[in-house]
Amino acid sequence: MDMAEEAREFFAANPDIEVLEAFVIDVNGVPRGKWIPRERAIDVLTKGMAMPRSVYALDVWGRDVNAAGLAEGTGDPDGICFPVPGTLSRVTWLSRPTAQVLLQMHTQEGESFYADPRQVLANVLQRFKAAKLTPVVATELEFYLIDPVRSALDPVRPPNTRDGRWHTGQTQVLSISELQDFEEVFHGISTAARAQKVPADTTLRENGPGQYEINLNHVPDALAAADYAVLLKRIVKGVARASDLDATFMAKPYGTQAGSGMHVHFSVLNEKGENIYVGEDGPSDALFHSVGGLLESMGESMAIFAPHQNSYRRLRPSEHAPTYASWGFDNRSAAVRVITASKPATRIEHRVAGSDTNPYLVLAMILSAALAGMKEKLSPGGAISGDDHAVNHEPLPTNWDYALQRFAKSSFAYAALGPKYRSLYTACKQQELSEFSLRVTDVEYDAYIRTV
Repeated sequence: MDMAEEAREFFAANPDIEVLEAFVIDVNGVPRGKWIPRERAIDVLTKGMAMPRSVYALDVWGRDVNAAGLAEGTGDPDGICFPVPGTLSRVTWLSRPTAQVLLQMHTQEGESFYADPRQVLANVLQRFKAAKLTPVVATELEFYLIDPVRSALDPVRPPNTRDGRWHTGQTQVLSISELQDFEEVFHGISTAARAQKVPADTTLRENGPGQYEINLNHVPDALAAADYAVLLKRIVKGVARASDLDATFMAKPYGTQAGSGMHVHFSVLNEKGENIYVGEDGPSDALFHSVGGLLESMGESMAIFAPHQNSYRRLRPSEHAPTYASWGFDNRSAAVRVITASKPATRIEHRVAGSDTNPYLVLAMILSAALAGMKEKLSPGGAISGDDHAVNHEPLPTNWDYALQRFAKSSFAYAALGPKYRSLYTACKQQELSEFSLRVTDVEYDAYIRTV
């Protein structure tokens, strides 16, 4: 079905729709776009919509990053954005009848635009296609429900529940009653996911106060898997707001509570549809080589897996957030967990990225590393037992500045993302880092203003 037919069928089946939200996903994973009145929606969906190319080079505050080279000195030209097939759907959490569609950008010459994170991942998948391989991918997203009322002295707090306000010392992991307390929210998330064809699976209570996790089903299309992750984040935030709550995918909203990760599960199929990670007597050499590739490039990839100042607060020992480039069998303290409980479902779980990441870029780095490991037949070394990280396991960067320096010089990032995108991403993050260097925190005032 072409886009014109899909659009006509959708609006015929949804005659009440008044407006279309059309958006791209920027470097930080933030949706940015426009509201289109119904009368113009089909025209936009079939002929495309102009947006400035510089939308892909904004910092997290939404400001142009001139060093990225897409805004200042260029005339800030437009690209043409076309809909991603299958993403035209209803927005169920708004009072006004609204539809949405995810867009991808092309140049005026009709070529895919290099700065679109979706295109960055598409380029990686072309390398898999050339090798006659297909990744099968799923993500798990952790997030916090929080009180929408905030202040400078009380910037984040758990939501009210039926039994009163949470105490931040509570954990209640895997509690069914905690899911029931927010039944309306999770029912709304489930309804929206079905309406938008997002394959949401298990929902569970996580470790922190008001922290939850939603898992997405495996799909043999990594681009779709990343689409589903960004759409799920949008669903969770929208439904929470409609329920008079907020939801945050910030990596570490509470300093003393669990951080929120985005774990990536994947395997690889050959031309026959066989899982190449399955060997005769356990995991195959291809799996071990993939793990070797993941560990080899992990330190250089941390600026993608931990893209914000707050991201590095999550990377602490004993937090189920890895601090070493290590791997293990069914071991959640390792950066890479090899899962073999079901032979046909043998797969790798990459546990490094936070929920605050851009899913397209995370998958691009992970899949590039796995493919490089297979091509170069890299060895992962020995598996860890428990949380016993040996001296030969590389400590991962736990400092944003250092991680960015490594990324900016990384030959792996150069090959995985392309030189222009590596430079663009570095420029965006350097601008954010510079802003943080100008902000004096309340902790510094508390410690030093009268003491030293």
